Amino acid sequence: MTTYRNGEISHWARVTPRPALRTAAALPREVDLVVVGGGLTGLWLAYYALVDDPTTRVLVVEAERVGYGGSGRNGGWLSPLLPGNRAVYERTSGLDAVRAFQRSMLGAIDETLEVAAREGIDAGAIRGGQLRIATTPAGLGRLEAEQEGHLRYGYEPDEAVLLDAARTTARIAVHGALGGLLTPATARVQPAALVAGLAAAVEARGGMIVEGVRAEALEPGVVRTSHGPVRTRHAIACTEAYSGPLVGERALIPVHSSMVVTTPLSDADWARIGWEGRECLGDAAHTFVYAQRTEDGRIAIGGRGSPYRFGSGLPGDGELPIAVIRQLHARLRAMLPGIRMPVAHAWRGAIGVTRDWCARVHVDDATGVGHAYGYAGHGVTATNLAARTLLDRIRGRRTALTALPWNDHDGGTWEPEPIRFVGVHGMVRMFAVADAWEERTGAARTSLLATAGGRLAGLHE
Repeated sequence: MTTYRNGEISHWARVTPRPALRTAAALPREVDLVVVGGGLTGLWLAYYALVDDPTTRVLVVEAERVGYGGSGRNGGWLSPLLPGNRAVYERTSGLDAVRAFQRSMLGAIDETLEVAAREGIDAGAIRGGQLRIATTPAGLGRLEAEQEGHLRYGYEPDEAVLLDAARTTARIAVHGALGGLLTPATARVQPAALVAGLAAAVEARGGMIVEGVRAEALEPGVVRTSHGPVRTRHAIACTEAYSGPLVGERALIPVHSSMVVTTPLSDADWARIGWEGRECLGDAAHTFVYAQRTEDGRIAIGGRGSPYRFGSGLPGDGELPIAVIRQLHARLRAMLPGIRMPVAHAWRGAIGVTRDWCARVHVDDATGVGHAYGYAGHGVTATNLAARTLLDRIRGRRTALTALPWNDHDGGTWEPEPIRFVGVHGMVRMFAVADAWEERTGAARTSLLATAGGRLAGLHE
């Protein structure tokens, strides 16, 4: 008999107080900016628009509740990882542009934490870094290659540090760890608390947020909603994995990411594990997982156990297949054997993935219509940078942000069904087989199967 919660948006949403449904008797007839989507991108854009010019009339429309999508369901990594394939951006824009992009992402972590402090947003942020741990020789080789890539694409040497086995396990006692890659800039956050605080900051500055209102079309000068039209100078879709109906079904797909969170661990178990620095924990497997030690003493861990539903199906309220819950729990027990940590809550969300895995930021100067999507799992930081970039473009400013390579990037289109369903699930299966082979054989090099899968998927750098 199971005793954990399954779905219900997320553990983060369940423990975060939120106001009553934000309703409006009638939408305003005309505003300066309509933001579609009450997640992090949309709320950041509304916030910065009001900071930039307090007289701006801003309306945020959300089809469900603020933070309903990936913004309230993610792993809580405020990370500098780029939302895209660096080699692709380099081919389209050059190495210097990718380096500038990386420095901007690192700066966006600082900016997010500074705004949270200034606005009194308690999101449980701790800047403990990100620690990716290898438990196979091939995985260790990938971490070494990843560090080389980080240094090439804009990290400083102290921003991507290789650790040996002893230094790795001194931080977190992961079973079988051979080494790790530490990126100290990363911070842990409670994502739903960040969303809630940001929404409150938008409203405190005069922005209007309405929930339960669906945007049906963004047209020049008007947004058509389920509650009637709103005239506007600018209409920006900030709907990430939910963007298909507004930007085109094949422009991106929703890839599901699943999570479980444990009951609180005992003090004795935490003493065995360590994790005093509250690092964001990942591994070097192809079917990687990501985890954090939560503010209330639990472990939250996620992965891509059930990655894609036919026809770009969305995750609804987030209920997970039992097999995926067991898979994630088993990975956690393998990393930290002998620790009592029953599952308390399981859920899933969706990330937006373009065909080349690179994010896109766009505003049409002629129509005032724009969008940002395709963060590919790195959205907690990228949303802040995307919002500031969108604002510069709305205001007609030519800045360092509007020159970054995700501006107007063309990521191609996904194949029609059933090709994309077979392709996504085939790629995940190839990676799982490669992981099993590397663990069984102790191979020093990455499996050729995984290399082939990465190339087919567009992940190879």
